Amino acid sequence: MTIDTVLVASGLSRYYQQGGTELMVLQGLDLRIERGEKLAIIGVSGSGKTTLLNLLGGLDDPDAGSVRVCDRDWSALGATQRAAWRNQHVGFVYQFHHLLGEFSALENVSLPLLIGECSVADARRRAIAVLERVGLGHRLDHQPSELSGGERQRVAIARALVTEPSLVLMDEPTGNLDPHTAESMLDLLIELNQALDISFVVVTHDPAIAARMDRTVHLVDGVLENLVV
Repeated sequence: MTIDTVLVASGLSRYYQQGGTELMVLQGLDLRIERGEKLAIIGVSGSGKTTLLNLLGGLDDPDAGSVRVCDRDWSALGATQRAAWRNQHVGFVYQFHHLLGEFSALENVSLPLLIGECSVADARRRAIAVLERVGLGHRLDHQPSELSGGERQRVAIARALVTEPSLVLMDEPTGNLDPHTAESMLDLLIELNQALDISFVVVTHDPAIAARMDRTVHLVDGVLENLVV
């Protein structure tokens, strides 16, 4: 794994038991992500895209194979170490923002830093900076219920970026937004990728999003196909 390689997945397999039958979701899958790269993963519903994303982010364990993020194998880390490594190196953005409703935008974005034992003053400073970067410097003290759908997703993006991770994993990040807001959000993500040199892996059904990534892989029958460079 070179200094410019953020993630290496080797031989990933994942299966589930369904009614006494073994259902193979991922089969010997290999994937490599370089620093600053934008990758789209597309596939039909139920093809295993979210399962793959959870394995890449260390939220689930494969039945075979391995995932290394920033040269650390998830399987070699205990639960506490894994959580700390993930908090430092991996950000997540979902279709639904998963913000804490009783917290302000600023408090939501500060939380990963506070979990990482950053001081309150430094967490506040860094959270304000990233919220300003996503265009929400004027909405710091607003709770999620006081923000529009697009604004809530911008807060979620700011939260994913505040620890300055090497990799951000996104599951349908514009899926809950209207077309105009979704396009604006995609413009923002591209801008942030170029400015911060953070790798993005985006699970999407939207061909417009896939078209703006550096490359696209198709998840079909548990394997990645049709690599487009």
